[in-house]
Amino acid sequence: MEHGKYISALDIGTSKVIALIGEVQEDNEIHIVGLGQAPSRGLKAGMVTNIDATAQAIKQAVNEAELMADTKISHVTTGIAGNHIRSLNSQGVVKIKDGEVSQADIDRAIETAKAVNIPPDHNILHTVVQEYIIDNQPGVKEPIGMSGVRLDTRVHIITGANTALQNIQKCIHRCGLQMDQIMLQPLASGQAVLTEDEKDLGVCVIDIGGGTTDIAVYTNGAIRHTAVIPVAGDLITKDLAQALRTPHSAAEYIKIHYGVAIPTMEGLDEMVEVPSVGDRQPRQISRRVLASVIGPRVEEILELTLNELRRSGFPEEVLTSGIVLTGGASMLTGIVELAEDVFNLPARIGVPQEMGGVSERIRNPRYATAIGLLQAARGEEDGQPVSGAVHVSDTGEKVSLWAKFQKWLKDNF
Repeated sequence: MEHGKYISALDIGTSKVIALIGEVQEDNEIHIVGLGQAPSRGLKAGMVTNIDATAQAIKQAVNEAELMADTKISHVTTGIAGNHIRSLNSQGVVKIKDGEVSQADIDRAIETAKAVNIPPDHNILHTVVQEYIIDNQPGVKEPIGMSGVRLDTRVHIITGANTALQNIQKCIHRCGLQMDQIMLQPLASGQAVLTEDEKDLGVCVIDIGGGTTDIAVYTNGAIRHTAVIPVAGDLITKDLAQALRTPHSAAEYIKIHYGVAIPTMEGLDEMVEVPSVGDRQPRQISRRVLASVIGPRVEEILELTLNELRRSGFPEEVLTSGIVLTGGASMLTGIVELAEDVFNLPARIGVPQEMGGVSERIRNPRYATAIGLLQAARGEEDGQPVSGAVHVSDTGEKVSLWAKFQKWLKDNF
């Protein structure tokens, strides 16, 4: 690819829209030169519910990123989530022509694997190769040139509702942008925060965002299961707003800055000022009281995830490397300890890898999906798409991060 070229990613979340612009350097590393974000008001549980509001948020985030990068973008790589997402594992078997595996053999095997029953209103979003088997020899990663008679390709297929994809495209097109690729959000998050060793040993990445909790399971170096649970950080905020009788914006701020996931932790006697609704005076509430509201909801999210893994045939014993938590809600104090207790596995917070430019500002779980999407954009430009990222044809028309977030709350609530 042409080095020095700009690439861009757009994370359209339930609570926020993030736009990133990166410049690809001579060594093929990404130098982040533009960051923009805007509150998202047009989505619910990862699904677009208001095209105008979503398009407005996208435009605001993109304009901010373009201003910082001093450049204009026309194409983006974006993500998709929502409880319409379905996934399954499949395999396709073909006879190897001429006794040596060629790209044509691989393509035929993948097409055979894709011949599965999917709902009529769904489309295949991703077909991710897990492994190749040549004449009963499993675990082949690069089969081209190998001799054999029979090629067996095992794939992970992810489908999504046609209307959900079309609505995202409409929002992006209204901003004068073209959507080059779309990628399932947990795949993007996993790309940003997981190590190859974790993928080999077995790991589950849990991206707890605003509207959805996204799950991706890897074993033997390949994606094995993906799922989207429509319960996440926004419900924690809603619980706090109701329990404390405080405005939603205040509950969000309190959750981010003082939230704790385990009520029995030490040092929670610190008092927090909680604004009241109407003309009532603000009240003082201990962090332990906050934890008693937040903890049960976080535990529910983690237990729903555990149930999903068991239902799909991935019990805890398969996940040797444990659990990697990412997304905005993963920054709650005590969530790692709670996850270790629920899953009986080691857990850690997944922070995106270091990049150049302003990336030190966004080495934060909140930006995991956006950075994974940017890496996918680099792969597309370089002719080597990130595993799981697919090309989408056009179907129609220096402030600290916390200070910026506080300013965002002030400006938007």
